[in-house]
Amino acid sequence: MLRFLLLVAAFAVTACSPADKPASFRNTDITGVDYGSHFELTDHNGVKRSLADYRGKVVTVFFGYTQCPDVCPTNLSTMASVMQLLGDDAARVQVLFITVDPERDTPELLKQYVPAFDPRFVGLYGTAEQTAAVAREFKVFYRKSGDTSGSNYTVDHSAGTYVFDPAGHLRLYVKHGTAAEDIAADIHQLLTAK
Repeated sequence: MLRFLLLVAAFAVTACSPADKPASFRNTDITGVDYGSHFELTDHNGVKRSLADYRGKVVTVFFGYTQCPDVCPTNLSTMASVMQLLGDDAARVQVLFITVDPERDTPELLKQYVPAFDPRFVGLYGTAEQTAAVAREFKVFYRKSGDTSGSNYTVDHSAGTYVFDPAGHLRLYVKHGTAAEDIAADIHQLLTAK
């Protein structure tokens, strides 16, 4: 009986060890949500891309457009800071920028704009229909506003970032304006999880 009690006590201690504690993220944990895992768009070099192409990396996905006056450049600048904070681990992270303005965001424009923040960043585009379908998969809102009769419109859009773990599972939602340090800490945790 004593051996049995010792065995139960040993199991209880191991079951509660820190290695078994669930991850504690600084950003919103949405583990189990199945958004966007099957999208396919074209990158700014003309190559068809899907999430599976980046398996083994943490992937961040942000929807925006190149003529965005504030949110989009702020997000990409923050992600550039995240990459610096991650150091060597940044090689295992892929930042994806999906345009919600395929009418104006040509591959050439995306190729100039997106990698200007970090050469490893990739801009993705599709037809208007493909863009709408991918946005629906991610529950992302966007619409033209202002003078929509010409090409001087703006695009209102959701401003959060989705983060997939190296196995391709959606894990985090990052609100716009989150500090680079908090994003880097969560990405590091995803990269080192067993």
